[in-house]
Amino acid sequence: MNFIGINGGTFDPVHYGHLRPALEVQQQLGLQQVLFVPCYQPVHRNQPQATAQQRCEMIERAIEQQPTFRLETFEIEQGGASYMVQTLAALKARFMQDSLVLMMGTDAFAKFHTWHDWAGILNLANLVVMHRPNEPVPIDCESGQIYQAHYAGQLTERNGQIVEMAVTQLDISSTLIKEHLKRGDAVDYLLPPSVANFIEQQDLYSKSNS
Repeated sequence: MNFIGINGGTFDPVHYGHLRPALEVQQQLGLQQVLFVPCYQPVHRNQPQATAQQRCEMIERAIEQQPTFRLETFEIEQGGASYMVQTLAALKARFMQDSLVLMMGTDAFAKFHTWHDWAGILNLANLVVMHRPNEPVPIDCESGQIYQAHYAGQLTERNGQIVEMAVTQLDISSTLIKEHLKRGDAVDYLLPPSVANFIEQQDLYSKSNS
């Protein structure tokens, strides 16, 4: 059985804060591949500034040198609100012999109990909660109760396990990058040059497009 990483988000734009932790999880868990899944319409966030096509193009540029990273466009093709349980069900039908591993940071996991059909998600996949070194996983909340009930020391073939992993979490956000671009500041070393070039070519996130 192979493990397939699932890395979802708006990716508006994709940056090193998305890419480096995904690589470390892949290496530490031995994931065969990592699927980057841009959502079409986030449920709990504002609509992305970049179009779905632009966000997919940025992801493709960002991962072109990493052959085990792949763009997955299921949510874009579906349109409408994006629910991870539906995405995982579709991917599980495609990767029937593999185990899906949903990747998320501590901020996202702290709200996991509010996700649409979170129990259905655990029926379809395992979770890896990524955190900074020496940063505890949030357990003093409803999601913490889920964590304690499903915690596993290491992943096995069955679904519904939650593991935690310390990764190099860079203090970079898409919001920060957009603020720099709106001011006309350089975004070097925050995201891959190929993505920065695309943003410049498309005049994305500039003051004139805010």
